[in-house]
Amino acid sequence: MMTDAHKWPRLFVAEDLRANTTIALAPEPSHYLSHVLRLRQNDPVRLFNARDGEWLSRVAAEPAKKRGLTLALQKQLRPQLTEPDLWLCCAPIKRAHFDFMMMKATELGVAHIQPILTDRTQVREVNADRSRAIAIEAAEQSERLSIPIIHPPIALDHMAIHWPAGRLPIVCAEFGEAMPIGLAMRPFGATPPAAAAVITGPEGGFTPSEMQQLRQIPNALPLRLGPRILRADTAALAALSCWQALCGDWR
Repeated sequence: MMTDAHKWPRLFVAEDLRANTTIALAPEPSHYLSHVLRLRQNDPVRLFNARDGEWLSRVAAEPAKKRGLTLALQKQLRPQLTEPDLWLCCAPIKRAHFDFMMMKATELGVAHIQPILTDRTQVREVNADRSRAIAIEAAEQSERLSIPIIHPPIALDHMAIHWPAGRLPIVCAEFGEAMPIGLAMRPFGATPPAAAAVITGPEGGFTPSEMQQLRQIPNALPLRLGPRILRADTAALAALSCWQALCGDWR
């Protein structure tokens, strides 16, 4: 339900959020609020830090030359909420597509993002700072109260061997025996697992040996995403959307 508060600017900060305290913003967010949005004294700004919920603050004073804005916190608007324990384990892909995937996975409520290195992975490194900045911007835009944790890349075989007990591995398969996603997830609709992870491959998909390795993870759920071959980023977002609709917080 939209309220007037949803029209106010929304900003992620690292500081603790408490009533009757002030926060001095860094130059970049100060420039955005004062020069792009043209906020003035007493204008409202919503703040969140992924710990203390969402808070109403107001611009405390007009910024001095070359100095940042100061925001005065007033009251909590929403308590901190916990996202579904849903992970995305995905092979890094070309930067523009990977950035898009990070953005949309954040909007879809993923709690952790684990890049995995496969035989066909062409991009072997992930810019952690860039990915986190993209996730923060997506969380600000999507009214989310948390930021997904983005882990350093690991090898697929390492991930498969050390798979955490109790987390359902949802393997997006392009070949072999795999159920349609709607049919595969239907049994979980009434009592979904407390923890799950969507696993997607690189451009070109998983190799047959990698697919066999993934199938050997306890309780692995190989599934198909329809009759068309989806691009890596499309496959990840399609699977996450299905999970949220059938088993997650879209219900």
